[in-house]
Amino acid sequence: MASPHADHVVVVLMENHSYSDVIGNPSAPYINSLARSGALFTRSFAITHPSEPNYLALFSGSTQGLTDDSCPHTYPGPNLAAALVAAGGTFTGYSESLPQAGYRGCQAGPYARKHAPWVNFSSVAARDNQPFSAFPADPATLPTLSFVIPNLNNDMHDGTIAAGDQWLGRHLKPYVTWARTHNSLLVLTWDEDDRSEANRIPTIITGAQVAAGRYSEPLTHYRLLRTLEFCLGLAPIGASARTTPVRDIWSH
Repeated sequence: MASPHADHVVVVLMENHSYSDVIGNPSAPYINSLARSGALFTRSFAITHPSEPNYLALFSGSTQGLTDDSCPHTYPGPNLAAALVAAGGTFTGYSESLPQAGYRGCQAGPYARKHAPWVNFSSVAARDNQPFSAFPADPATLPTLSFVIPNLNNDMHDGTIAAGDQWLGRHLKPYVTWARTHNSLLVLTWDEDDRSEANRIPTIITGAQVAAGRYSEPLTHYRLLRTLEFCLGLAPIGASARTTPVRDIWSH
């Protein structure tokens, strides 16, 4: 199957849990409902440890040589947001607990810049760095691509799997329902595992034109980036150019 062109894509990243921690866990009923109704990748792997290089890999096709969670950094190279805007699309990164639009500090309460990779790229406009409170109630007004980053209490980093699951159900369920009939997608993935499963993580894609099922093909953050680029009609950047997009989950 060819990949569809998606009108809207929302990418949500959670933290520090392996596939087996989450999939089948009764503490995560909403996530598991997404896994049943969408495409669940059973062999999805993060690139490295710790967190920040994985966010950079998914956003820019490179870890940018980073091997820790340090902050701040500024990178001049290509990235998914800049490529999309150059092609006529729109991007916004929404971070829960971001103190104000355009904020560039490394930490503010449970907000952590290390989990918001777009802030590190000089080619991404400050106005595209927004608090999650700005996430629109009307999904039709969303940008072409959104990244959604819960705060440290709700992304399973400091809080529980149950708390993260409840946050996703409360905040993303309306979008998911809408997306299924409006040519749009939700991509839910994790930055890394808890070092228990060789960096195997849950990844789920759901929405319009997605055939529900379990898919055992290998997936990495780089291949997920390549799939996002394909759905958005973009040329591959960085290491995503060395892989192929996911093609077999689309229903038509």
